[in-house]
Amino acid sequence: MKFICSKQTLYDAIVNVSKAVSERSTLPSLEGIKFSLADSLLELTGYNLEMGIRTVISVRSEDKGSCIINARLFSEMIKKMSADEVLIDISESYQVTISGGVTKFNMFAASAEDYPELPEKDSETQIPIAQPVLKNMIAQTKFAVALTEDKPILKGELFDIEDNTLTMVAIDGYRMAVRYEPVKFSEPMKFVVPSKSLSEIQGLLSDNEEDTVYIHPSRKHIIFDIGGYVVYSRLLEGDFHPYKSAIPNSSNTDVVVDRKELISTLERAMLLINDRSPSPVRCYFENDHVKINCTTALGKISDEINAEISGPVIEIGFKCKYLLDPLKVIDDEKVKLKMGGSLLAMKIVPCEGERYTYLVLPVRLPRE
Repeated sequence: MKFICSKQTLYDAIVNVSKAVSERSTLPSLEGIKFSLADSLLELTGYNLEMGIRTVISVRSEDKGSCIINARLFSEMIKKMSADEVLIDISESYQVTISGGVTKFNMFAASAEDYPELPEKDSETQIPIAQPVLKNMIAQTKFAVALTEDKPILKGELFDIEDNTLTMVAIDGYRMAVRYEPVKFSEPMKFVVPSKSLSEIQGLLSDNEEDTVYIHPSRKHIIFDIGGYVVYSRLLEGDFHPYKSAIPNSSNTDVVVDRKELISTLERAMLLINDRSPSPVRCYFENDHVKINCTTALGKISDEINAEISGPVIEIGFKCKYLLDPLKVIDDEKVKLKMGGSLLAMKIVPCEGERYTYLVLPVRLPRE
């Protein structure tokens, strides 16, 4: 099995496919990339039984064959090659020779006979969405995915499709992130994709509005067809939190504030907050001003910014990071904060439209 190809093309494919390779596995074959050569096409597959990534690149060859090569070592060797083109020669005894220019590496491969098959598409369902749109939706929600194992279903994001709208939801028990986008798909459908898979998918998505990703959901797994890459992921099983009922329908105090100004104020407060001093920020909304106060063992801050406020005066406390996270991923210059009371969740929404909704739970403030 012998082929010649561009060093950069091969290296990029190895790096991306490696994201689905197991670092340690009871199946040694899963610690490598499966290479399958058929004339001028080389297929690379990484799979860890939870997620798989496959791509095909063009090479110069008339051979056929397959093998498994250690992902980490092989990628480093290709990266360090001195020539722009590389020749890969794999003998019948699975000895790999990598040559280009005056540089030559040798390593060993393994038989691909025991490599497990990736799931196949078992339905005709196909959901198209622009790649930069899905990329943005993941970026603006993934921070709210739960990190603990208490509720495994919350370690993923809900995809809820209804009336030609895709809603993506992430919840960790302290905040909730919800993103809405229109899609050309009308059939009602719900499934939960692991956050780890979505992070790798985000890295493969382009910023070109002409590029489309096709989503193929099945009962237990999902396939994302992203240009030159196909990503397979298992789906999380269980009942996701009923997010719609958690979103308040009304508020008493509404605040329109400059997003960057509020971020700067909260980041100044964060200078005094750490794991040993996890004090909340105290937010006071009155007379078109937002006053921010925070006192910790490290010191004290008092700050203030202008805002447009309608409704009664309200004082409410938050964990600073939980309030900062959604503000940092929003693109709008101004946002609207909607509050029903000092112990009820704050809702962050756009000043116009309904592209997103963020909920942040308050904390009970100690008496000053």
